[in-house]
Amino acid sequence: MPAARTRARSPEEVLASDDKDTHVGLRFRESITWRAGKPIAVSDLLRRLKTLFDELLSIGQEDTNRDALRSIAGDLVHANLLSHKDHGVKAWVACCIVEVFRICAPDAPFQPSQLKSIFTLIAMGIVPSLANPSDPYNNQHMHVLSSLTTIKSIVLMTDIPESNALILRLFASCFDVLSGSSRANTGEELSKNVEFHMTGMLVTLVEEAGNLPPGVVDILLAQFLRADPTSFSAQTAQGKKGGKVDERQPILVVKQLPAAYNMAKNICNSCSDKMSRAIGSYFSSVIIGASDARGSDGARRHKRRRTSDAADDSDDERASSPSEDDIKQLHRVHRLLRELWRSASDVLPNIIPQLEAEVLADTIELRTIATETLGDLIAGIGAAGPPPSATLNPAAYPSQSVDEQSARDQVDNLLTRPAAPHAFSSVYPTAYASFLQRRNDMSAVVRSACVTGIGHIIMTSAGGVGLDSDDETQLLGYLAASLVDQDERVRMAAVQIIGRFSFADVLQKLGAAGSVGTPGSVLSNLADRMKDKKHSIRTRAMELLASIWGVATGAIGEGSERTSEALGAIPSRIFETVYVNDRDINALVCRVLFESLVPLQYPPIKPKASSTSNGNSQHIKDSEFGGFPDEATPDPDALRAERILLLLRDLDTKAKTVFSALQGRQVQNAKFMEALLKKCEEYNGGVMDQNKKTIVAHLTKLIDHHASSMPDTGKASEDLWKFAKMHDRRSYQLIRFCISPESDYRKVMKAIREMTKRVEEAPGSMATALETILPLVYSASVLIYNKSHVPTIMDISRTDKNGLGAAAHEILKEISAKNPRVFKAHVQALCSVLELQAPSQDNNNEQSAVDTLKACAGFARQFPKEMPQARKFFQAMIQYAIHGSPPKAAKHAVSVIIWSAEKKDLYAKRICEQCVKGFTYGSGNYLSKLAALSQLMLLASQELEDYSDSVFNIAIKEVLLQNRRPAEDEDPEWLEEEDEDCQAKVWALNILANRLRGHANAGGSSHVAESETTNMVCRLLNNLVEKEGEISKTDTTPKHHRARLRLTAATLLLKLSCNKQMDALLTPQDFQRLATVAQDLTPQVRIKFVDAVKKYLGEGVLPRRFYAVIFLLAYEGRDKIREGTITWLRVRTAAFAKAKDVTMEAALAHFLSLLAHHPEFPTQTDQYHELVGYIVFYLKSVATEANLPLIYHIAQRVKSVQDAIDPAMSDHLYVLSELAQAVIRRYEELQGWSMQAYSGKSTLPKGLFAALPGHTVAQEIADKQYLPQEVMEGLDDWVKESMRSRKRKLDGENGPSKKRSKTHPQRSPTKGTKPIKAAKSVRTPKKKVDRLQDTASAIPSSDRRRSTRTSAQKSYAEKDDSEDDAEMQDWEQDAAAAAEGEHLEETEEEEADPAAQSVGSAAVLEEEENKEDSLPPEPSTTTNTRTGRGRAARANVKTAPKTTSRAPKTTVTAKSKGTGKNGVVMKASSKAKKTKTKTKTKTKDDVFELSNDSGSGLSDPPESDDEA
Repeated sequence: MPAARTRARSPEEVLASDDKDTHVGLRFRESITWRAGKPIAVSDLLRRLKTLFDELLSIGQEDTNRDALRSIAGDLVHANLLSHKDHGVKAWVACCIVEVFRICAPDAPFQPSQLKSIFTLIAMGIVPSLANPSDPYNNQHMHVLSSLTTIKSIVLMTDIPESNALILRLFASCFDVLSGSSRANTGEELSKNVEFHMTGMLVTLVEEAGNLPPGVVDILLAQFLRADPTSFSAQTAQGKKGGKVDERQPILVVKQLPAAYNMAKNICNSCSDKMSRAIGSYFSSVIIGASDARGSDGARRHKRRRTSDAADDSDDERASSPSEDDIKQLHRVHRLLRELWRSASDVLPNIIPQLEAEVLADTIELRTIATETLGDLIAGIGAAGPPPSATLNPAAYPSQSVDEQSARDQVDNLLTRPAAPHAFSSVYPTAYASFLQRRNDMSAVVRSACVTGIGHIIMTSAGGVGLDSDDETQLLGYLAASLVDQDERVRMAAVQIIGRFSFADVLQKLGAAGSVGTPGSVLSNLADRMKDKKHSIRTRAMELLASIWGVATGAIGEGSERTSEALGAIPSRIFETVYVNDRDINALVCRVLFESLVPLQYPPIKPKASSTSNGNSQHIKDSEFGGFPDEATPDPDALRAERILLLLRDLDTKAKTVFSALQGRQVQNAKFMEALLKKCEEYNGGVMDQNKKTIVAHLTKLIDHHASSMPDTGKASEDLWKFAKMHDRRSYQLIRFCISPESDYRKVMKAIREMTKRVEEAPGSMATALETILPLVYSASVLIYNKSHVPTIMDISRTDKNGLGAAAHEILKEISAKNPRVFKAHVQALCSVLELQAPSQDNNNEQSAVDTLKACAGFARQFPKEMPQARKFFQAMIQYAIHGSPPKAAKHAVSVIIWSAEKKDLYAKRICEQCVKGFTYGSGNYLSKLAALSQLMLLASQELEDYSDSVFNIAIKEVLLQNRRPAEDEDPEWLEEEDEDCQAKVWALNILANRLRGHANAGGSSHVAESETTNMVCRLLNNLVEKEGEISKTDTTPKHHRARLRLTAATLLLKLSCNKQMDALLTPQDFQRLATVAQDLTPQVRIKFVDAVKKYLGEGVLPRRFYAVIFLLAYEGRDKIREGTITWLRVRTAAFAKAKDVTMEAALAHFLSLLAHHPEFPTQTDQYHELVGYIVFYLKSVATEANLPLIYHIAQRVKSVQDAIDPAMSDHLYVLSELAQAVIRRYEELQGWSMQAYSGKSTLPKGLFAALPGHTVAQEIADKQYLPQEVMEGLDDWVKESMRSRKRKLDGENGPSKKRSKTHPQRSPTKGTKPIKAAKSVRTPKKKVDRLQDTASAIPSSDRRRSTRTSAQKSYAEKDDSEDDAEMQDWEQDAAAAAEGEHLEETEEEEADPAAQSVGSAAVLEEEENKEDSLPPEPSTTTNTRTGRGRAARANVKTAPKTTSRAPKTTVTAKSKGTGKNGVVMKASSKAKKTKTKTKTKTKDDVFELSNDSGSGLSDPPESDDEA
C-alpha cells in the first residue's frame, strides 16, 4: 500500500493532474444530503450510509476513478452529517470518510476547513465513544481508529492551519479513553486493539508534526505518574462495578501496567529524539522556575563547604529556599524522571546532565531531591517508590530462612518492582560519581538521602542489572561508613535502609562483605549502633538485628555454616550492650530477648491439651525425656528449648555472663515481685485499718526499687502505684503463677495473657501501665529456665543433637545453681538416668553425667527430701565417687550423697575406706578417688576424723612430695588441660585445705585455727605463693605445673579467708605476698585469681581488705580487663555508698600498705610516675565529690602512724601519703570539684599500722617532706597522663577516632614546667629486682603486670589546643562517671522487708550509667549497712596553690548549728587549730584509733550463712 504524504493536494491539483481514467465509478446513487426543512429519516439515512460504506470498503485504491469520489466526498463533509444529532449517523459518516482517505491516499479530496471538521468529529466524537465497548456503534468507531492508524491518514491533521488545539484534544481524548476517566458505568474492559491502534495513530502524529503543542508533553508525562499506586487506585476504581476500592488492600497490587501508561511509554520510545527535546525543555522550565522563585535577592550564599552541620543549618536559615508549592512541583517532576528512566530511558540524555547539576546546587532542598532521584534511577525505582519492606517474623515456624514458600508468598507489584533498562554507572558515569560524592555533603539531610540511595542500589542490584564486585564492595563500604557518621540523622537513615532488606539480601549481600564480628563491615557497624547515644537509633538497630537472628535460627539450626558465620554473633553483640550500664539499653535487651531472640509466642503452634498430670505444658513421649506423640505435630516446648540452646551455644564468654546474670536475676526479681504483691494486698487499694504508715512506707520502697530498673523511673513509679490502687487480686495470683518455678510454660503464658487483658480493661487508663508492668513480669517469670524445657534439654545433653549438647549441659548447671526448684518435676528422671549410666571398674560413665550430677547436687542441697532415697540410687552414687570420670563426677556424686542421704555417715565412711585402702598412684581411677576424698574432707570432715591421717598421708607423701614430671625447656607457661600429675597435686591441695574448711564450717573454727595441721597447711599454701608454685626442693617442677599450683594455692587461701577465724591466720606479710598474684606474669593466673577475688567479694564472704588487691590491676596489659575492673569497682562503690558504708574509702589504707611493701617500690625519682598511676586508678574507681574528703583524710592519717609490719618501711608509707595527698588535690582540680574538710574519725587496721612512739616523733615526721621536690614539679603531667583514658569511639564504632590521641607513655610538660631531674640511684640488693626484670624480658609487653620503666627525659614541645581540649573532654567523662555515686539516699533498715534487707542488691540492680565495658556483679545479700562514726561538719577548703614540704595550708570555714541568726561564719586556721597526736589507742575521744581486726578496715564484714 502506498505511503501517505505529509500534505494533501488541493482539488484543483487533482483535476489538473488527472489523466483519462478507465476505472469504474461509484454505483451508489442515493442522496445523503438534504435541503433545509426536508431531512432524511434517520433509519433511511443509516441504511444509505451503510450501503455507501460497504461499496467504498470494496473499492481498492487503484480500482476506481478518484474524480467520481469528489461528489460523494463533498456530501460526507456536509454540516448536516458531521453535526447530526444521531451518534450512528456520525459513526457511519466517519467510516465513509476514512474509506475515502484510504482510496484517495495520499491525496485527500477535502479542503483544509473540511479536514478540520472531520478531525473535530473524530477527536471529540468518535475517539471518546471508544471508552464504551458496549456502544452499538463500537465496531464503526474501531474501524475509524484502525483506518486512521493503518492508512496513516492521521497525518492530514498536520495540514490543518492552527491545529495545535485539535491535536491536543485528540491526545487528551485518547488518554482519557485508556485511563478510564471517560468510561461508561458498565465497567466492561476495553479491547487491546484500542490501545494498539491509538498508540500507532499518536506515534504517527508525533513523528509528522513539526512542533508538538506544549500541552501534549504534559499529557504524555502525566501518564507516567499513574504508576503511583495511590493515584492509580483512585482512577481504576471507576472502572469497577460499584466504583469502590477494597479498603482491605491499602496499596493496589498491579499485575500489568495501565494502558495509558503503556501508550505513553510506547510513544516516547518510538519518538525518542523528538520527545527527548520536548521533555528536556519541560524539565528545564520547572527547575528554572523553582530556582527563580527563591527570594527576591536571588543570592546564593553557599560559597564554601562547611565541616559542621551546625554551621550548615545556620546558613540554611539565612539562604532563600523554594516555596512549598515549588518543592511539591520539584518532587512531582523528579518522580516523573524515575518512571521515565524505567520506561523510556532514551528520552533522558538531555535531562541527566541537568540532574547532575542539581546535586551541586546551593539549595539543600534541591540537592536532596536530586540526590534521592539519582539514587532511585540507579536502583531502577520508579514513581511508585521502592518495593515494600521485607517482613521479618522471628516467631514464624518454619523459619523464613528455610521456608521457601514464605519467599514466594511475597506479593510482586509490577509498579514497585525495581527495573533499570541499563547500568546507570556505564551510561552516565559522571552523574554516578556525582551521586556518590554526596555521601560527603556538608548537609546531613543530603548525606541521609545519599545513604538511602546507596542502600536501594545494593538491595535492588542496581535495578536488576547487577553490580560488579568492585562496585558492590565500594557501595558496601560507603554504607558501613554512614553507620558511624557524626550526625544522628545519617546513622538513622543507614539503619532504616538496612531494615528494608530481605533476609536473603542481608545474608547474601551484606553478609558477603563481612560478618557481624568483622570490624568495619556493615553488619558490625550496625551492631555498634546498639550502643548509640541516641535512643531511637539503638532501639531500631537492636530490634532489627534481633529480628534478623530470629529469622536466621532456622538455617543456623539446620547447620548452615554461611548463616552461622555471618549472623551467629548477633546475640553476643546484643547481650554485650549490657556492659554499657544504661537502663534504657538493659530494658531494650530484655524486650528483644522475649520478642525476637526467644519470642514468647514461638512457635505459633497450638499445643494439644496434656492428659498427664506431671505439669508439662504439652504431651511428651512415652520415654522420660519428651518429644511429641505425633511425629507430624512438633512439640512446641521442644522447639522452644532447642531455640534457647541454639541461642546459648553461639554466645561468647562475655555474652554468656550476661545471659546467666539475667536468668540469675530472675530468681531475685521473683522474690521482690512476691514482696510487692504482698504489700499490695496489705495496701488494699489504699483502704487500711492498721499500720497505714508502715505499709505505705514499705510499699514505696518496693515500688521505688522496681521503678529504678526501668528507663523512665517516674512513669514506672506512677504506673506501679496505679496497679497497687487497682487492687485486682486475680492479677496478683496470675503474676504468682508466672514467677512460680512449678508453673509450666503454657500456664505462664496463659497467666500473662489473662493479666494483660484484665489490666487493659481496668478503668482509670490502666492500659498505659502495661508498658511498665509487663517488662517487670517478664523479668521475674520462669520463661527461659522453665520446667517444660527440662526434658528436651536433658535429652539433648545425652544425644548432642545438632551440636547442642554442650549448651544443654551449661543450662543444666545454671538451673541447678540458680533455680533448682525447676528440676522438681524431673529429678526422678535425672536420677534414673544416673543409675543406668553408673560406672564400674571396667566401664566408664558418659561425659555428660558430670553435668547431670552437678544438677542433682544443686537440687539436693536445697531440697534433700525431694531426692530419691532408694538404696540402689546411692549405690550408683558410690560407684560414681570411686570410678567416676572425669574426677569432677566423683566430687559431685559425694555431694549428692552427703546432702541427701539419711545415712550419709555410713556412705561417707564406705567411700573413704574404698578410696584409702590400697591407694596406688597412677592406677585404679586414682584421680577420682582424690576428688572424692577432697569433697569428703569438705562436707564430712568430722565424721571422717579417724581417716584424716591416712588421707593426709596420701595427699602429701604420695602426691605432693613426688615429682614424677621433671621440667623441660620446651614446657609452656600455661596449659588449659593439665596432665594427670598436675591434676593429682591440685586435688591433693584441695584435700588439705578442704579439711580445714570443713571443720570451720562445722563450727570448730577456733579449734582448727590453733591446730598444728592448720599451721602446716597454711604454711604450705603460703610457700607455694611465695615460691611461685615451686613445690620441689630441686626446682624441677614444670613451668605450667608451677603456674597451676600457684593459682590453686592462692585460690584456696581466698576460700580459707572467707572464714573469719581462718582469715586471722593470714598474716599481713602473707597477705602482701598473696596480693602480688594479681600481678602474676602469667595472664591466666592473675585473671583467674582476680575473678575469684571479685566473686567472693561480691558474695560478701571475703574480708573487705581484699578490695585493695583489685587496685593492683592499674597496669593490667589487657584494656578490657582493666576497664571492666574500674566499672566493677564503681558499681561496688555505689552500692556501699547507698548503704552508708565506707569500705571502699577505707581500702585506700590497705592499698597504700600494699604499695609500700611492693617488691618493686620505686628507687629512683623518675619511677614515681608508676605510683601516681596506681593512685589515680584508685581515684577513678572510687572517688566522688562526696567521698573525696574522707579519702584525703585517710591519706593524711597514714603519715601519722608507722608501719606495723616492718617499721623500717615506714618511709615508704610517708612517701605514699604525701604523694596520695598531692594527687588527690590535683585530681580535685581537674574534676572541678570543691573538696570539703572531713571532721569525723577514722580507724586504721591494727595489723598494718602502729602508733608512733610519741608526739616529738610525730611532729618530726609531719614537718619533713619525704616526697622529692622533683616529683612535685612533674606531678601535674603524670596525673594528667594517668587520667587520660583511651579515646572512646562513637558509641562502639570501629572507625578511626575523630580526635588525635596520644600513644606515648608520658606527656610532655607544659610550658614553664621544669623537667624532672634524675635523682641519684639508690643501691639495692640485686636479687630484689632481678627476678621480675629477667622474667619480664621474656614475655610480651602486653602481658606484663607492670608498665615498663622509662627514663625521665621529656620533650619540651608545647601542647597544642586540640590536645588540651581532648584532655579536658576525657577528664570530664571520667568526672561524670565517678560522680554517679553521689545521688545516694539513706535507707531505713527493716529486717522484715525484702526491700530493706537488700539495700546493696537494689543499688546494684540500678543500672549505673558508667558507659564502660563491664557487667555489674551479682548483688550481695550481706551488705553491711553500718554508717561511719559521725557526720562531718561541712567546711570549704581552699588549698594554697604552691606545694610545700608540709601539709597544705587550708582555710576552714565551718558551718554549725551555733551560727548567728544572720549566718555569721566563724573562721579559723587549721594550722593554729592543730591537735597533738595522742599515743593512747583505747581512749574513745582519741583522734587515732586502732581497729581490732587487721583485715577489716573501717568496719568488719558480715559473715555469710552460705557455704563457700
